[in-house]
Amino acid sequence: MTPSNTLVIINPAAHGGRAARRAGPLLGTIGPHTVVHTEGPGHAAVLATTATAQRVIAVGGDGTVHEVVQGLMRRASPAALGILPLGTGNSFVRDLGISQPTEAAAAIAADRRRAVDVVQVTCADRTLWSINLFSLGFTAEAGELTNRRFKALGAAGYIAAVVVSVARLHHPRVSYALDDGAVDDRPLTFVSFSNSRYTGGAMKMAPDADPTDGWVDVIRVGALGRGRLLTAFPRIFSGTHVAMPEVEHRRAHRATFALDGPRDLMVDGEVIRAWPQQLTVLPGALQVLA
Repeated sequence: MTPSNTLVIINPAAHGGRAARRAGPLLGTIGPHTVVHTEGPGHAAVLATTATAQRVIAVGGDGTVHEVVQGLMRRASPAALGILPLGTGNSFVRDLGISQPTEAAAAIAADRRRAVDVVQVTCADRTLWSINLFSLGFTAEAGELTNRRFKALGAAGYIAAVVVSVARLHHPRVSYALDDGAVDDRPLTFVSFSNSRYTGGAMKMAPDADPTDGWVDVIRVGALGRGRLLTAFPRIFSGTHVAMPEVEHRRAHRATFALDGPRDLMVDGEVIRAWPQQLTVLPGALQVLA
């Protein structure tokens, strides 16, 4: 490979700057490449959109990967995505059998590719893409608090935000229909449309999800009380929360939303304020080096 065929996008702020410092030795094992550092929020998406490289490597955590995916999916023909998981979350790569950065570097060096599904979310003013999960309700609210107050704590920051968010727990109505089914507008704690199993690092939001099966796993948690939510939360780390009577698990190819305005959306670990209209699974839409 020539340097122009592999673009490495490094987020110098990821993991408090530690990601960039750890990347050097790993990048030395992947072959010829060109490195560029992001200059602020949204820059990774711009770099991925305009890149002419056939492979784009995201160096950072879930936020960096999210931005790079947005950029790649805007292209007529997406480049292959590589991930060096050096951030705080690193959720998606767990589904691809990657738990260590050295394993990720080896997959990139060998150019091992796997076609994964992408979840496309059409909103009133934009289109978003997800390879991990798209969620509304309590999860998005806790994610917003994590990013605003507890980001420096890493994976523990999300747990801290969950505890704080329980104090202001409410049960919104998120009106949606799966495929050609009836509209569901019952009050809920949260609903997650999961392309892969993990979120927030090691939490198994959707323990049966498969990012290559052409489906999105819909995990709907009904209106839990504060005490029930706090006692149930640890079960997400083992995936046993789906056995609770308040939790419903379905699969779908698409979802149609009927909301009255913008909401906080959790998209692959990032919280975005937008007005979703429709969700569609794009089977095998992205090649990932894994």
